[in-house]
Amino acid sequence: MTTGWSFQGTHSFMLRAVQAGYFKEAGAEVVVSRGFGSGRLPVDIAGGVFDIGYGDLSATIKFMADNPDSDVIIVGVLEDTNQTAMTVLADGPIKAPKDIEGNTLAAPESDAGRQLFPAYAKYAGIDLNKITWISVAPELREPMLVQKRATGITGLASSTALGLKRIGIDMPQQRIFFYRDFGINLYSNGFVASRKFAERNPEALKAALAGLFRAYVEYYRDPTDSLKVLAEVEPLTDLKIETERVNFVKEVMPLGKYMQENGISAVEPERLAFCIRTIEDAYGLPKRLTAERVYTDAYLPPASQRMI
Repeated sequence: MTTGWSFQGTHSFMLRAVQAGYFKEAGAEVVVSRGFGSGRLPVDIAGGVFDIGYGDLSATIKFMADNPDSDVIIVGVLEDTNQTAMTVLADGPIKAPKDIEGNTLAAPESDAGRQLFPAYAKYAGIDLNKITWISVAPELREPMLVQKRATGITGLASSTALGLKRIGIDMPQQRIFFYRDFGINLYSNGFVASRKFAERNPEALKAALAGLFRAYVEYYRDPTDSLKVLAEVEPLTDLKIETERVNFVKEVMPLGKYMQENGISAVEPERLAFCIRTIEDAYGLPKRLTAERVYTDAYLPPASQRMI
């Protein structure tokens, strides 16, 4: 399994599931590795590098729209509020999204915010031809903004905001433009699997998801134990920052009413269809994906085990 990004507080529940033996209790053996961006996630899954991964689902839907015969499917949705964003310095010249025209943005090519930026640009009235992108390694994204080598950066706000704070740019010094404020309120992070793996190993996938959801529910209610595991796995972890990151996610991404009532990963077909159409329209792709092709709940644990 891959987390889709470097280990952070928001990934700690997966590491906790390993250490606490939740996967083994459910009947699976799982190894969790760090990832390098939500855009790379479906590529790695389709290529067989990983069996299951965690990341922003917009990038996966775009990949599936580009590659309709790909061996990829979404098997779980944890967050139903989107947090992709463009971030600039609060004391800089960018006061509105369109002001980014004529300036530079830095992000890894596989970054979720960069992957979804064309959709954001369409809705926010930004001319893509007037943007210069700087491709950087994940660990260099925030320093590019701090050093003013880029005017802005893109990514999941929980990653960029706390990454910037860790290197000296606190929240009041940041101006965050959420894509959702322009109607791109898509499903956010979730689990992606290889369809071939799922069909050949259904019980293993069910067991893996059972362990993940068990750990996630505990983490959502109280992240303390999960964050302790993260600190053990990554000794350089700043527990204060990672605790703040987890709280930040809860603040800017409250769990929606539908999932509160029906359990995490209870997906509304109409909303999922809207997510698919939004991405296909933004990239000028043929309308050929269906909700059934993109997502399945066949491997999820019972709703009672997915209630916050």
